[in-house]
Amino acid sequence: MKDVAAHADVSVSTVSNAVNHPERVSPDVLRRVQKSIDELGFIRNDAARQLRDGRSRTIGFVMLDGKNPFFMDVARGAEDRAAESGLALIFGDSARSPEREASYIDLFEEQRVRGVLISPYGDVQQRLERLRSRGVPAVLLNRRSADESFSSVSVDDVAGGRMAVEHLISLGRRRIAFAGAEDTIQFTDRLAGAREAIAANPGVSFEVLAVSVPHVLDGRAIGSEIAARRPEDRPDGVFASNDVVAMGILQAFDLADRPVIVPDDVALIGYDDIDFAATAAVPLSSIRHPAELIGATAVGILLEEAARPELPRRQVVFQPEMVVRASTRGNRA
Repeated sequence: MKDVAAHADVSVSTVSNAVNHPERVSPDVLRRVQKSIDELGFIRNDAARQLRDGRSRTIGFVMLDGKNPFFMDVARGAEDRAAESGLALIFGDSARSPEREASYIDLFEEQRVRGVLISPYGDVQQRLERLRSRGVPAVLLNRRSADESFSSVSVDDVAGGRMAVEHLISLGRRRIAFAGAEDTIQFTDRLAGAREAIAANPGVSFEVLAVSVPHVLDGRAIGSEIAARRPEDRPDGVFASNDVVAMGILQAFDLADRPVIVPDDVALIGYDDIDFAATAAVPLSSIRHPAELIGATAVGILLEEAARPELPRRQVVFQPEMVVRASTRGNRA
């Protein structure tokens, strides 16, 4: 900044204002400073600024599964909201690894981020409490805080699971399967909602087809297993724990030696309503999350708590929405 100030024949404080608060500088002086910046190749040292101010212009986001487009939609909403406050988002994909998750939290602490958004996989309570004790708030995404000690923004996944299975039953499907992992509270809540719908409808059978990781390849494995069964032994309605698994099932049905026709043979519904759901070979019915709104709301809460740590913690829960497409159209009832 001293070099820029000398080159532009202004004070260092004027250069600082030109870089950080251009509205405080006259247009003529701003042009001179910018010309000097361009000619000297000046780049602001943000690390030094953080040491001086004790505050960062970044928010850390530890996402659960970067392979699932849902989390990228959440990130987009968070990034747009952060940009409105002059902040940037930096990402870390835990990839369902507690070790990676912990390392990203530690890294964000070292980087002195303004706050942390996290969709937790492991037990991160103590690490988040340590962050907060050092003035770094955290907000949970897509999962409620069990003891409400942290703010969270989530969706009522029990209601979503119930909604998905009720939809299949309303179509006359009587052999229902849930395909998904049970390693996160989101998926166990969706399964719990599915079981509620089954319990309310006597005569409907139910099975759980477990996947190790809720990705496309695991969905294909489930789809291949279903397709290999005799028609009378197959489920006639499948609720996939997310759209990525549902897409894999759909692909396996299409590639099977004896293709399974969706929805005639098996009605299929996913969860999250990612962009690809509407453009699949058979457009996929899904339970929609307000993904971008989740991200934006979480950043808003995070910034409020950064400014006023004494604020009570909030548990924001959005309601899911049914989106019906070709993969479940066709009523047997």
